[in-house]
Amino acid sequence: MTFKSFVTFMVLSSGLCLAQSYTPATKSDAGLAPTTVPKKPVSFDLSGIDKTADPCTDFYQYACGNWKKENPIPADQTRWGRFNELAERNNYLLYQDLKAAADAPKTPLQKKYGDYFAACMNVGLANQLGAKPIEPALQTIAAWNDKKTLATLLGTMEDKYSVGFFFDFGSEQDQKDSTRQIGALDQGGLGLPDRDYYLNQDERSKTLREQYVAHVTKMFELLGDTPQKAATEAQNVMTVETALAQGSMPRVDRRNPANIYHVMTIAQLQSMTPDFNWKVYLDAKKEGSLKTANIVAPNFFKAMQEQLDATSIDALKSYMRWHTVHRFATNLSEPFVAENFNFYGATLTGQKEITPRWKRCTTATDHALGEAVGQDWVARNFPPAAKDNMEKLVHALEVSLGQDIQHLDWMSDTTKAEAQKKLEAFRDKIGYPEKWRDYSTLTVKRDDPVGNSERASAFADRHDLNKIGKPVDEKEWDMTPPTVNAYYNPSMNDINFPAGILQPPFYDFNADPAVNFGGIGIVIGHEMTHGFDDQGSQYDAQGNVRKWWTPEDKKKFDERTDCEVKEYDNFEVAPGQKLNGRLTLGENTADNGGLRIAYAALMSTLAQENKSTSEKIDGYTPEQRYFISWGQVWCENTREQTARMRAKIDPHSSGEWRVNGSVQNFEQFGKAFGCKVGQPMMPEKSCRVW
Repeated sequence: MTFKSFVTFMVLSSGLCLAQSYTPATKSDAGLAPTTVPKKPVSFDLSGIDKTADPCTDFYQYACGNWKKENPIPADQTRWGRFNELAERNNYLLYQDLKAAADAPKTPLQKKYGDYFAACMNVGLANQLGAKPIEPALQTIAAWNDKKTLATLLGTMEDKYSVGFFFDFGSEQDQKDSTRQIGALDQGGLGLPDRDYYLNQDERSKTLREQYVAHVTKMFELLGDTPQKAATEAQNVMTVETALAQGSMPRVDRRNPANIYHVMTIAQLQSMTPDFNWKVYLDAKKEGSLKTANIVAPNFFKAMQEQLDATSIDALKSYMRWHTVHRFATNLSEPFVAENFNFYGATLTGQKEITPRWKRCTTATDHALGEAVGQDWVARNFPPAAKDNMEKLVHALEVSLGQDIQHLDWMSDTTKAEAQKKLEAFRDKIGYPEKWRDYSTLTVKRDDPVGNSERASAFADRHDLNKIGKPVDEKEWDMTPPTVNAYYNPSMNDINFPAGILQPPFYDFNADPAVNFGGIGIVIGHEMTHGFDDQGSQYDAQGNVRKWWTPEDKKKFDERTDCEVKEYDNFEVAPGQKLNGRLTLGENTADNGGLRIAYAALMSTLAQENKSTSEKIDGYTPEQRYFISWGQVWCENTREQTARMRAKIDPHSSGEWRVNGSVQNFEQFGKAFGCKVGQPMMPEKSCRVW
């Protein structure tokens, strides 16, 4: 696993969820080809506006009301929004490239990713093989009978079958010296989305745990276990995972860099977990010379040690068998695919139908060979002119953020100087990597979908572990080019915008400045602001965790972020389910900051171009078009189960509150729409950090 401390602009649902009833196998793998061509999204959707709504009362309803009414959630989606529209379009274009490469490759690279895609799409082969592809891994687990050799077993399972248990091992940048890559060991090993799913005692959580155990039982039955044995094994799984959850660090606590940095010697780690032979494990991972590592969550490893002591070998085998079949469920025959969807799709997120196979295989191929696939995708879909114009937009936002920092009335000159240094040190990455990853050592076979997944994971794992002890590659990317997303990495101090998001509704080369600044401009400002949110503000210009604030300024900063925490804590996303203001603090700060920074950049751009702010297009002023563009980026419909799940695990607020929460904190919005102080979107008191 690669350890990264970056915050994304948006997290798209993967659609990996399950249901109570068994979906017929014949239906689970329908969709071997697209039935329709996804439309290209528009940048400013006049028809999506609900003019019966008052923008000063509920701006989200005004900007998105008609869009929401005309765009119900497709059966194969957990939510549907403007992000999904663009992601579907990108995925379709990527599918066309993959299908062409699978049918008639023109280069060795196309042959490789075409074969990966073709193997994934071969449902007949998957059904013929059943669970046979994972039998060697299951037999390895079955033959294990000595706790003292657990480290050997885990090393073998990761090395030969790319299946990990209990914890994650990878590389990360050193918090104290960002030029160095170090080893890191972190908590892991859970089958539910978060520790709280195991620990919360409300009725909804209890029911989900029962449904999870029922799902695990069915998967064991598909492996050939009797119902009685399967039920016993499923209970074993829940016992082990609950113990691991109890030792896991809460999501909110992990937002503080100090809480996830505990560099120890391997000897110290060995003393803390005496029954697990770390030398043997690291040797198996070809990292036997490792002397120190960041033990991200020490209490987790203490809990793991206790669990290994208390749990029988048979129960540990149950746990490992489950995670093996779970790891490859989507690569196996239709009954496994269907049951995997039944829980992780239908039950957990409310998804009505499984995602068509062509979409799943397109996503899987992009995940496995992203920079191979991305080369051809970029050549077809991201012209050089788009990249050049994006660079100009980024520069305009950097100037705007610099001016914002200098004009803050609550920050001292000393801290402003440090903030300016950090801003000037930003690395801007736009579109795609300067150097593409070399996949020549990755073996892909057209008749081995599970083996391809194993080898691709092993390839990525080796790429990651090879970084340990070496200088940081400042030009590396953590997202593939077609991805509809963006991110800021505090250790790198860089902002990253894949080509996939640099299209409508976010960016349109032919649109007026107000629309582009309200779309991609706020995305840029959002990522820049992450450098100064509750997490990013703890990293300096070089990407090191360091206190560069004066104590007085840090106190004022915390007071302002606490205002946002309390504000967003009160926003409801489902009946009785509110946002977690502390979990979403970084993203909320970035949304609020990005909105202000991009607005200032727009005003500056209009002034430079001698354009009037009173000149209307489609009946709206530039300011109004700017805010509507921002609002429409987040038009979405979400299933209730998904909304509840995301409130617990997603650091992003829901679309409604990303829009209304930020505009009600920005007085220029109220002025643009003629709101009166005291109306919901223009309250008497509001929150502001940047």
